[in-house]
Amino acid sequence: MTDSRREDGFALGVCYYPEQWPREQWAEDARRMRELGLRYVRVAEFAWALIEPRQQEWDWGWLDEAIDTLSEAGLLVVMSTPTAAPPAWLVQQHPEILPAGSDGRIRGFGARRHYDTASRVFREHSRRITRAVARRYGQHPSVVGWQLDNEMADHDTGLSYSDASLAGFRRWLSERYETLPILNEVWGTVFWSQGYTDWEQIQLPNVGVDEPNPSLALDFQRYRSDTIVEFLAEQAAIVRELSPGRWITHNVMRLTPDFDHYRASECLDFVSWDSYPTGAVAYSDLDLADRLRFARTGHPDLTGFNHDLYRGLKDGRSFWVMEQQAGQINWAPSNPLPPAGAVALWTAHAWAHGASVVSYFRWRAGLFGQEQMHSGLLRHDGTLDRGGAEVAEMSLPGLPVSEHRAPVVLLHDYESLWAFDRQRHTAGASYWGQMLLFYRALRSLGVDVDIRHVDADLAGYQLIVVPALVLCDTGRAQRLARWAGDARLVFGPRAGSRDESGRAWPDGQPGQLAGLLGCRLLNIDGLPPGMAVHVAGHETTIWAESYRLAGGEAVARYDDGPLTGDAAVVRNGPVATIGAWSATLIRSLLRDELAGLDIATRDLPDGVRVTRRAGRAVLTNFTEAPVALDDGTPLAPVSYRID
Repeated sequence: MTDSRREDGFALGVCYYPEQWPREQWAEDARRMRELGLRYVRVAEFAWALIEPRQQEWDWGWLDEAIDTLSEAGLLVVMSTPTAAPPAWLVQQHPEILPAGSDGRIRGFGARRHYDTASRVFREHSRRITRAVARRYGQHPSVVGWQLDNEMADHDTGLSYSDASLAGFRRWLSERYETLPILNEVWGTVFWSQGYTDWEQIQLPNVGVDEPNPSLALDFQRYRSDTIVEFLAEQAAIVRELSPGRWITHNVMRLTPDFDHYRASECLDFVSWDSYPTGAVAYSDLDLADRLRFARTGHPDLTGFNHDLYRGLKDGRSFWVMEQQAGQINWAPSNPLPPAGAVALWTAHAWAHGASVVSYFRWRAGLFGQEQMHSGLLRHDGTLDRGGAEVAEMSLPGLPVSEHRAPVVLLHDYESLWAFDRQRHTAGASYWGQMLLFYRALRSLGVDVDIRHVDADLAGYQLIVVPALVLCDTGRAQRLARWAGDARLVFGPRAGSRDESGRAWPDGQPGQLAGLLGCRLLNIDGLPPGMAVHVAGHETTIWAESYRLAGGEAVARYDDGPLTGDAAVVRNGPVATIGAWSATLIRSLLRDELAGLDIATRDLPDGVRVTRRAGRAVLTNFTEAPVALDDGTPLAPVSYRID
């Protein structure tokens, strides 16, 4: 939905915790927020124990006053359902709501996200607290929208291995397969004598001596994802009933893998995500030199990929950054201070990629709890920190928030992610790594990129890039073939290597895609660190696969190694398949594809990017050195320019 109370142009917000500060300070905080140019304030996502200190004992007074104080200052409130931090009394009464880690140990009270979406008891209490909060604030004139829960599946909570999860998984399987003979056939349980004769024999994929059956593990991921989808949908239905005319969102975290975000976002009006660029670099697969080079600023492609991914969940609809890093964070292995200009740069970068609001985390650095070392817009003493000072000087609010469609689309699928990462074959390979390999190549050529689900309507795209499509049944293959008449397609390694159950095809990779790709897999070379082979002079690391031709023609072959002379790149009409994990080879081939489509490219230095929105080009420099672009345009260190 589009609510009339949403800003017509780009706006700023902040995350605020009035419960952590004296009441007499709230009005001054609200006044300063408005003075700083902030418009939205998110509250109460961790306030369950304060709202309901004991079951059915309610304390609304403090929150009533806080919301009214923000309202009186002219601020708009994003209300939250507080289910991400269940209170101690609920855990004491019902310890069965707690999740279990992959080691089987219960993950206890004392932090957050200590609940299992498979727990029917917790789901009942989730609905109850959601209904209470929505009934109380659902029609408050300053409450314009809702955030459901907080950062689903973060802190490795997506895959719980609890008793509740085991019982739910067995029910889910019996509904999906109906009979055990069907399940045994689909899972291939003749392997290692795994056949089941009773549903109670089925265990979770964390208890075996060796790796679990990959089809069982894939179905467990699907089941766990379904519990999250249902959990969010339940809350959304309650909020829509009691708070009509307000929008609903959820804030996901960076590259969270353990649920299908496309399905989870169906109940939302738009998607939000929490952007911490320095943390993304700290936990990335970038090499050491790049991790050091971008440690203070983040890498534009790590952040940009997430912007584009989450914008694509709702078919390109404008998104929010609900939590934008505003200074130093506290949760990475090391937490370097961002340089001057970083907060303004990140904000402009978010707008360029489709954000309509950027909301900073947090208003003021905390005096207690686990995040005392985390920066806010204000320091502990209430003075403006570096991020706050940059927000005070920002001229971005009011920019148009129109949607933009790129000429190039990158296709993505969570189920392929689960299948890929369950059997990586070589330690350096990962689904996100392979997706980013193609994304970074396109962005380095100055091309805007959309990210969509592999089964989305792709009409109008000129170049369709499919980096890591592992699962592909007949219907999906037919849909992809349909687009080959209107666009060029580029596939990456492992294309179509498994059916929808995670089984290899009897005739091998690429299974149902063979007619479209014009080739079949010969061999795979999983390369250890420090080992490389070459394709047409391009270094290939991590992964190399070769093909025999089945209607296509070889574009490039392996120069050395056990695949010498075998096809590494195959073209079949408008479709190209690349089997080598090689950044330079992929970039070169994508440049040729773009040139054939008359899509302009340019050579951008690593760390410098151009993104287009609302008829404007946004140039960003994530490096700490001045840069002159190929057309002579100068960019200062850690800066942006809107042309």
